[in-house]
Amino acid sequence: MQARALKRYIPSSPLKMKIVIDQIRGKNAAEALIILRFTPKHAAKVAEQTLRSAISNLNVKAELAETTINDDEVFVKEVYVNQGPSMRRVLPAPMGRAYRIKKRSNHLTIVVATPEVADEVALSDNKDTN
Repeated sequence: MQARALKRYIPSSPLKMKIVIDQIRGKNAAEALIILRFTPKHAAKVAEQTLRSAISNLNVKAELAETTINDDEVFVKEVYVNQGPSMRRVLPAPMGRAYRIKKRSNHLTIVVATPEVADEVALSDNKDTN
């Protein structure tokens, strides 16, 4: 079973977010939450909120399917950042000139899953190669 959470229009550059999310890709969800909690970057706070939302979405899916999920088994299956829209601003410069500034934004997607999904993916990959 897997679930995802999407946070859009985060007011920071995608590169700054990518530095943070590369630390949690493929890790256990509990371990990823600890890493994000103690990472001293603003992007880590947003990533932690999104990861908690993805875990919550997985728990709701499990309740609807009338199954139980052990929180220790949940892992971060996918995490990626897409570039959002850039706001263009003008900064006054010397001698009547103006400099352009791009204020970038990004969209963060986190997919969490249980080990059964990883086994299913591995089995389907083996069938494709045969």
